[in-house]
Amino acid sequence: MKQKSGASPAQVVEVSFKRALEERYLAYALSTITARSLPDVRDGLKPVHRRLLYAMLQLRLDPKSGFKKCARVVGDVIGKYHPHGDTAVYDAMVRLAQSFAVRYPLVDGQGNFGSIDGDSAAAMRYTEARLTDVAMALLEGIDENTVNFRPTYDGEDAEPMVLPAAFPNLLANGAEGIAVGMATSIPPHNVGEICDALLYLIQRPDCAVAKLVRHVQGPDFPTGGIIVEPQANILAAYESGRGAIRMRARWEKESLSHGLYQIVVTEIPYQVQKSRLIETIAEMFKEKKLPLLGNIRDESAETIRIVLEPRSRSVDAEMLMESLFRASDLESRFNMNMNVLSATGVPQVMNLKQLLQAFLDHRHEVLVRRSNHRLEKIAHRLEVLSGLLVCYLNLDEVIRIIREEDEPKAELMRAFSLSDVQVEAILNTRLRSLRKLEEMEIKREHKELKAEQKALNQLLKNESSRWETIAEEIRGIKKRFGAGAAGKRRTVFGEAPAAGKPISIEAFVEKEPVTVLLSKMGWVRTLKGHALDLADVKYKEGDEARFTLEAQTTDKLLVFASNGRFYTLNADRLPRATKAAAGEPVRLMIDLPQSEDIVAVGVLRPEAKLLVASSAGKGFIVDMSEAEASTRGGKQILNLPPGGKAVRCVPVEGNAVAVIGDNRKLLIFPLNQLPVMKKGQGVALQKYKGGHLSDVQVFTLNEGLSWQIGERMRVENDLRPWVGNRADAGRLPPNGFPRSNKFTG
Repeated sequence: MKQKSGASPAQVVEVSFKRALEERYLAYALSTITARSLPDVRDGLKPVHRRLLYAMLQLRLDPKSGFKKCARVVGDVIGKYHPHGDTAVYDAMVRLAQSFAVRYPLVDGQGNFGSIDGDSAAAMRYTEARLTDVAMALLEGIDENTVNFRPTYDGEDAEPMVLPAAFPNLLANGAEGIAVGMATSIPPHNVGEICDALLYLIQRPDCAVAKLVRHVQGPDFPTGGIIVEPQANILAAYESGRGAIRMRARWEKESLSHGLYQIVVTEIPYQVQKSRLIETIAEMFKEKKLPLLGNIRDESAETIRIVLEPRSRSVDAEMLMESLFRASDLESRFNMNMNVLSATGVPQVMNLKQLLQAFLDHRHEVLVRRSNHRLEKIAHRLEVLSGLLVCYLNLDEVIRIIREEDEPKAELMRAFSLSDVQVEAILNTRLRSLRKLEEMEIKREHKELKAEQKALNQLLKNESSRWETIAEEIRGIKKRFGAGAAGKRRTVFGEAPAAGKPISIEAFVEKEPVTVLLSKMGWVRTLKGHALDLADVKYKEGDEARFTLEAQTTDKLLVFASNGRFYTLNADRLPRATKAAAGEPVRLMIDLPQSEDIVAVGVLRPEAKLLVASSAGKGFIVDMSEAEASTRGGKQILNLPPGGKAVRCVPVEGNAVAVIGDNRKLLIFPLNQLPVMKKGQGVALQKYKGGHLSDVQVFTLNEGLSWQIGERMRVENDLRPWVGNRADAGRLPPNGFPRSNKFTG
């Protein structure tokens, strides 16, 4: 490090760049973890949320007061407690007010605070807010020395390090955050169930997590929905603190006239944007990836109502929804990671019992500190009342001292052995209070405070009494927030089909006969029916027919290309068209390079076999089931030498193979000489000297070899001159064999 001009050697410390970077990044990481991203296990809040609630309390924005502009609240937060951007603070405030984002909102918002469609809230200058009853429960007792305070960032004020939190906010509202090297994701729960688990844990501190899960059955999301995760998996997640919760939308079937019906989705999974969900389903419907769906529309107002129409009345509603669950966010997973800051500020992944116990321990500490604070107040008040009683018993002498003595305070302290606090109270007493009635009131208050003092001292000495007091507080929270419509469980439990259970395309698609037309330029379409008259089928200018095959809408088609790859198309997703329409380019459906051509098209029959061959004269037999591709990119089956092309793909039906090269040499050999392979270059079919393979055919030797001449077929039965072994050179074909060296035109 270069020394600065004018600096003494003692002021310069040489530090390696690596060490300096490590120290600064570690400081940043710790700051992100402890002061931004992870919630405190005691109140379930991050610093920005805690500062928001405290600032709103200081502004007297309790539920019974009027609303104030959010801009005023945000200004106080960033000015006094949270030196960050106003957008981040306002976004945090908005989330606390969204009933679809938090199970029990902490902010009562007035104005546009966003929607489940993903719409953002209005600017903070337009919206207003105040605290909710839940937030007041979190703040309850904050001015009674229940929690520690620390100086704010500028040292001009103080802020709470944690809230007293009479409400179990961490589990009730959940939390999410991403720190450096760690993250947290805690789902919301039902507060009534949480309170039941807390009461059970107070009674049985040594209980297992499985016992607590009987009360906290699973998350309770603000958007409702159905949890379809097996109970064993939910228990494992709560025992370890990590796991995934599978949830689905809630739907119902509405019957219409003439045997028709429609499906209405009334609740969607947590954190799924409704508008994005509908947009995604609509895109898949347009791309014909949802063969059972006929239409989708959004009829939502204050409540969610997504209407799904089946393609036909014969479509099973359960099957339609199952296809949508598998293809869209109507089914999603919540990845639970209960990573929190412990009471000592250490990040830790806790299980359900540890989270509940941490809350109880915090409430116990709050109770003790609150009781001690109250005892201090009582002791001070009793001291004052004792002095006032002395005043009433010696009223005439007290009045004389005040009137006649130059220093009445010192004289009163000497004459009646009073403390400074007692004398100050006497001197501040108004003459109108020196009545007999006031003396009686002081005696009554003194007696009540003595009784309260005795009860608090007994409470602090008896641990079981303290836990019973905490249990009573929890029962009050359950009665206050866990009853009625607001406390009712929104997310229910259901069962889902076994994971990975295959659903056949036949179950999704109405089976209909279609004729598939693929033109020379690669345009594909389907015509309804079989045995059609195709004489009047029209093509684009310069285009013509190439492949025609009959199939069912439930079939899958295999497309073999000159690059040796197989591509798979679903017949029901091919464009339906008339004889006059051109259809759509097949390259929009598969990733086929422009430099490659289609060699063959056929219906996928899993039990069938195919013979594939390259221009180099090599080939092999492949099971058709092995050739099915699961992606648009296809599946490489025939590996090609440099400059080679795949030229033939024919069905294996017979016991002999006929192969002819562009050198016009024909060879016939037994089919059993070809290997069955999954992929590769294959073996030599015929020997060439600088030539290439022209055509190959599999046939039954006893039935003779046939080839096409014009509009008729010719059959050659005496094939002995051409029969040999695989990789032989072959002989010239029979007279009359086409000059194109092709078995078919």
